[in-house]
Amino acid sequence: MSDFLTFLTGVGIGAGLIIAIGAQNAFVLKKGITKSHIFIVAITCSVIDAVLIIFGICGLGDFISENEQLLQITKYGGAVFLFYYGARSFYSSIYLTHSLADEAQSKAGDLKKTILTLLALSLLNPHVYLDTIVLLGSIGAQMEEGERLYFALGAVCASFMWFFSLAYGAGHLSRFFKSSASWKILDACIGVIMWSIAVSLFV
Repeated sequence: MSDFLTFLTGVGIGAGLIIAIGAQNAFVLKKGITKSHIFIVAITCSVIDAVLIIFGICGLGDFISENEQLLQITKYGGAVFLFYYGARSFYSSIYLTHSLADEAQSKAGDLKKTILTLLALSLLNPHVYLDTIVLLGSIGAQMEEGERLYFALGAVCASFMWFFSLAYGAGHLSRFFKSSASWKILDACIGVIMWSIAVSLFV
């Protein structure tokens, strides 16, 4: 397999795992719509994915898949956080009234909170480890040593392209979120996503 083809394989598989309706992507979408800390959000998600992908290619996948206690900790911790975040979204959808301007203003100064939430959504979800470290790691392990680098680069590039496209592209949807009704619908959808993923951790 040529280096370029290996790179494209990494891009394709990486994109297939990343581009899905999930807790992390829902959070990035909302931040993009409010145009709040867009670059920080995109780069944080991309770097987290990149580090996990590299760890997986380097062989950490075997350790993760064999360490049942670690998976249990992330599963229960992730479920609790997702239920909490989902409950907040449902509360916002039912009781709060806000517009795009209100939402953007309220989110303008919460950089620390944004980063901590992203870390929780990214690292307290065992699916993240199974996808980036175990699955990508097992695929990369079957390749020649020289091909693994290009495969990892492809998967990392897919992550960067997706998160930056999602974060900055979501800004074009802002015109649909000038009313409080639009935000109520979005918050309700995010709540459903968070609770669905939390439940799936136990299925």
